Amino acid sequence: MGYPSLQACITDLEKNGHLIRIQEEVDPYLQMAAIHLRVFEHQGPAILFEKVKGSPFPAVSNLFGTLDRSRFIFRDTLDKIKTLVDLKTDPIKAIKRPFSYANVALTALSALPMKVGKSAPINFGRTQISQLPQVVNWPMDGGPFVTMPQVYTEDADKPGIMNANLGMYRIQLAGNEYVQNQEIGLHYQLHRGIGVHQTKANAKGQPLKVSIFVGGPPSHPVAAVMPLPEGLSEMTFAGALGNRRFQYFYDAEGFCISADADFVITGTVMPHENKPEGPFGDHLGYYSLTHPFPLMKVHNVYHRKNAIWSFTVVGRPPQEDTSFGALIHEITGSALPSEVPGLHAVNAVDAAGVHPLLFAIGSERYTPYLKERHPQEILTIANHILGKNQLSLAKYLFIAAKEDSPSLNVNDIAGFMKHVLERVDLTRDLHFYTKTTIDTLDYSGNGLNSGSKVAVTVAGDIKRQLWTELPTNFSLPRPFNVFKMAMPGVLAIEVPKHIHEEDIPEAIGILDSYLRDEDLNGLPLLVLCDDAGFTAQNINNLVWVTFTRSNPSHDMYGINSFTEHKHWGCRGPLIINARIKPHHAPVLEKDPTVEKLIDKMGEKGGSLHGVI
Repeated sequence: MGYPSLQACITDLEKNGHLIRIQEEVDPYLQMAAIHLRVFEHQGPAILFEKVKGSPFPAVSNLFGTLDRSRFIFRDTLDKIKTLVDLKTDPIKAIKRPFSYANVALTALSALPMKVGKSAPINFGRTQISQLPQVVNWPMDGGPFVTMPQVYTEDADKPGIMNANLGMYRIQLAGNEYVQNQEIGLHYQLHRGIGVHQTKANAKGQPLKVSIFVGGPPSHPVAAVMPLPEGLSEMTFAGALGNRRFQYFYDAEGFCISADADFVITGTVMPHENKPEGPFGDHLGYYSLTHPFPLMKVHNVYHRKNAIWSFTVVGRPPQEDTSFGALIHEITGSALPSEVPGLHAVNAVDAAGVHPLLFAIGSERYTPYLKERHPQEILTIANHILGKNQLSLAKYLFIAAKEDSPSLNVNDIAGFMKHVLERVDLTRDLHFYTKTTIDTLDYSGNGLNSGSKVAVTVAGDIKRQLWTELPTNFSLPRPFNVFKMAMPGVLAIEVPKHIHEEDIPEAIGILDSYLRDEDLNGLPLLVLCDDAGFTAQNINNLVWVTFTRSNPSHDMYGINSFTEHKHWGCRGPLIINARIKPHHAPVLEKDPTVEKLIDKMGEKGGSLHGVI
């Protein structure tokens, strides 16, 4: 739909039963987030908070909480947008079938950003940072954050909107050492679009001008997170997806202002000026800790008449950003495979926190003459994947050959894991990348942004039948008294709390001595964990615990392991130490007092009765 504003979208959602109103006053400290989380867990509607404690502005969340709702919001443009992205990744199609794509090309052309006068809706009024809804998601968060921002910057060498970047980077509004209403914090990595712009501004000794848009037509936040093909700007994409050109103007200080946004915060980032930002409950299911990040000096806070603050809640998947990801995949699903020769599919596994674990399917065509096929082409593809934009943040990449199972699905976690475990040769198929870069939010490594990766490559016939239950005579040595099958071929082993991290190599040595002469071919993976019952409870728990709490180079061991010409492998089961380590960030936990309040809201007569 061509919504001219966030309010128009809200009105449409409510009219069609996709939105509820919370009319009583709600505290932005934990309570709003707790309501959002509970409604999302029940696949409920979008939520309009009419009275936010401490703020004159209402707030909305869970707009994109289900893929069906996202499809409803963009019901008139989604198919055209898919074709537009497809056309950008393969322009030869337009040459071969020009009349089939003419309408889409016109859509892109008509979606070019449009400069408007300063009488735009966003110029209705001014406010201060402290008047915005101060939403705090988790008890240990360092302060309120903007969780659905559109952060706009321009290239110092090529100014103007067509070379600008619109990204979604978290913004801390208060807390820590920030001077209230004058300073806020920006969290981003230097390889991102805004980071490239900051590096160029720093080189010139210039402040980087930043405009933070909140709200506006729903196509705008989607554009801010969309991994677009080179040459397709976020603002043009927003116009095409929203069936309404991205309207903007420049204020008296030279900041770009989104005319249709509900709020715009403008400010400057001075070269090399940082302040502590965080902690923040993040999408891995843990807090990202306090670190120095760029400081933004606030200039103005614009708002439109009857402005509505848009936010989401970040935490252990699945969350609203899971649905965001599903929408992105629906739009751009074919884009990445077309950029990497031989790649058929890739999935950043949401249940494992997205970046820690990738599943991929590639072709294995290099060795058709061999009696027994083995990974070669998929190794090349793996290197390509781990060097590709956001995928480069991955720690574990499991890649399988399409020829072994044409119906294999990267979105089927249990099925894909089973395929890999049935075929993996642990003496050959583990390929490590040590002392490298991982996600800033991942604390499994030995420093900020620092850790390791492993590519697990499988090609060829099934090598084992996976155990679905333990043999009656199976046992483990003391102190490993608690263990449980987590899925076929995977055993979760609980490590007693009195065993400290520095004692793990010795404990694994005990396991090695006990198991190396046993026939454990049907049990290729052992996961050391803090709670075997929780880890084995379901597949989501298994991949979350295993891949968010381990650093491949430090935490992968094996029964009867060896190193040959600098290649590490094992002849018995692989062991992953997935315990929480002393240097790890705390796990996100809900506030029990707030949870009781939400329980009452779900009772008969409460605002959430029938929803949760």
